[in-house]
Amino acid sequence: MLPNFLVIGAAKAGTTALYRYLSQHPEVFMPSIKEPNYFALANQEVRFQGPGDDRTNRSSITRFADYQALFDEADGCKAVGEASPMYLYTADAARRIHDLIPNVKLIVILRDPVERAHSAYLHLRRDEREPLANFADAIAAEEERIAKHWAPMWHYTRRGFYFKQLQPYLDVFPREQMLFLRYEDLNRHTVAVCRRVFDFLGIDTTFEPDTSIRPNASGIPKSRRLHTFLTKNNPVKAAIKPLLPMALRQRMAQAVRQKNLSKIAVDASLRHELQNYFKKDIVQLERLTHWDLSAWLR
Repeated sequence: MLPNFLVIGAAKAGTTALYRYLSQHPEVFMPSIKEPNYFALANQEVRFQGPGDDRTNRSSITRFADYQALFDEADGCKAVGEASPMYLYTADAARRIHDLIPNVKLIVILRDPVERAHSAYLHLRRDEREPLANFADAIAAEEERIAKHWAPMWHYTRRGFYFKQLQPYLDVFPREQMLFLRYEDLNRHTVAVCRRVFDFLGIDTTFEPDTSIRPNASGIPKSRRLHTFLTKNNPVKAAIKPLLPMALRQRMAQAVRQKNLSKIAVDASLRHELQNYFKKDIVQLERLTHWDLSAWLR
């Protein structure tokens, strides 16, 4: 079996949240590996070289048989899918998807590219992978890191050119097979956006997922010790594990972890510089989606 829908991106635009909400729906099957990355990395030996990139190297699925096996337990589900934000960013992914599953439905969720880049930076700072304490310095190092084959998560600004990245998909897929969403709408009107997705997939739109916790939030830990306790294996967590249901443990840990994260705003002058950098692509995206994206340029 192969998926009949894909969440293709963008990274740090709510794809993990959407994956969690979709996974709760009784008519949906999503594999336990959230980002198999198959159509981005098929038949490749994955050797990203950035700090902590070995996790992506290990978790990415590159063999067709292994990819198919992800969906072995999906029998009886109307909607079978996976979420790999790397697909939007990888030009060849559109052709590979179309060659194998041409009737697949594609879900694209996009975010202000400046905020998306900053969130990716905070995500890597949170995980102690980004060594540079200044966002501007990290952006300045981007091209050198790309040349050294660091994973796409480090491509802070390059991943923000959505119109350019959508072109390979629009060249091979009809528009009716694609659903475009905004991160801002998912944040403010979560249940309504979920219902749009359910309707697009042809499944029960009355189902209401638990949206109380936003997974994978970015930020700088206020207490590094608490963050390490919540995210790493330790004897205390091992002792608690058999006493509480997994879903309850996850909700509690995510709630505490989220409260322990502090946000840092983008410097105003840097924001203005980046807005100008993305402006042409944003204007083209406005025409494509018929969205008002003026807020992304303020």
